[in-house]
Amino acid sequence: MNRRPKKSIPTALIIRSVLQLAVITVAIRTASQKLWESFFVCILAFILFLAPSFIEKKFRITLPTGLEITIFLFIFAAEILGEIECYYMKYSFWDTMLHTVNGFVFSAFGFSLVDLLCQNKRMKFRLSPAFLTFTAFCFSMTIGTLWEFFEFGMDHLFALDMQKDTIIYQFRSVALNGKNGNLPIAVTNITQSILYTADGSSFVIDGYLDIGLTDTIKDLFVNFIGAAVFSVPGWFYVKRRGNNAIAAAFIPTIREESSGIPKPHSTP
Repeated sequence: MNRRPKKSIPTALIIRSVLQLAVITVAIRTASQKLWESFFVCILAFILFLAPSFIEKKFRITLPTGLEITIFLFIFAAEILGEIECYYMKYSFWDTMLHTVNGFVFSAFGFSLVDLLCQNKRMKFRLSPAFLTFTAFCFSMTIGTLWEFFEFGMDHLFALDMQKDTIIYQFRSVALNGKNGNLPIAVTNITQSILYTADGSSFVIDGYLDIGLTDTIKDLFVNFIGAAVFSVPGWFYVKRRGNNAIAAAFIPTIREESSGIPKPHSTP
């Protein structure tokens, strides 16, 4: 009697399950401590873990294992470790790392979106590999810019601090020029600054407080790096008809309706 071979559990599903279990544990802990904002962050993270499966079914595409795992780890690192466990404050590189990964991943999505459009028989245009690469790069940078707009809006509308402040020790400003000219006045070697409020409160800072500008530019720059890094294997992926293992691990593919087998990419 022949026995059917057991189907192996996909690696991405195992990782998602482990991370979801960790999220549930954190949610129980935050609820017991009545930290309701952190509790709802856990709920949001749990829902986001289901997004890849929803996208695959809704748009009839296949997400590569490498991309799925990266998405799951990104959600956990950003929402649970970053927000709830305060990794953004404990480790200065945490936010930079996530924005770099963000640029990398959305460059892959940009490649996929444009390439799938080019493969559609109803479309009347084709893009060269170089222009497709440039388009995917711009897509990633646009997503990064929109996210910075979102952070700015949340900070100013809901009194949050998503654009983390930076301690600096020198700056130049024309606002300090009493003659209202365009010549910037340099303030260097700042050792301490004191902030006073109308209610009598005061805050002492070892240096000077930059309100979000440095963080925003840094985030956009590392997003640029992530998108640029993926552009190289992405170009070879399109140029050589999908024959690039690095890019193939992150670029979604369209499904064949009949067999469910991912449809290989063709050169535009």
